[in-house]
Amino acid sequence: MKTHTYEAMVTWTGNVGEGTSSYTAYSRDFVVDVPSKPALLGSADPAFRGDPRRWNPEDMLVASLSACHKLWYLHLCAVNKVNVLEYVDQAQGNMVEGDAHRKGHFTEITLRPRVKVSAGSDTDLAMRLHEDAHHECFIANSVNFPVSCEAVITVEE
Repeated sequence: MKTHTYEAMVTWTGNVGEGTSSYTAYSRDFVVDVPSKPALLGSADPAFRGDPRRWNPEDMLVASLSACHKLWYLHLCAVNKVNVLEYVDQAQGNMVEGDAHRKGHFTEITLRPRVKVSAGSDTDLAMRLHEDAHHECFIANSVNFPVSCEAVITVEE
């Protein structure tokens, strides 16, 4: 079995002078650094006093699932002679804050890729490859909630 290791340094940048002396005394801002990549500016979701202009962990989870599915899908299309010309996914995740028995958690993520393929591509195969991509996706295989895919395939005119 091959093992891959990923590292990220997350640095809280939200001490505005009083540390965490109270719930409202600090910013939720942070920076994510990964070697040789641009820094990612993060915060909490605005519902939790975060900066709406920055990425939050929930955004990153939805984007990670979408990106992983897309990368597998494009690979599978390439090796199966389905020529993809465009791919846009409007992914959506739903999270509940939880109760006394279970803390906040995602209940589902829905991927909604809109894929344009070249004339002559097998559209039935193009649709089926989404299921294969889902089973290959490392991120989808790592989460404990349903990930569904509502793909639409169109053909270049």
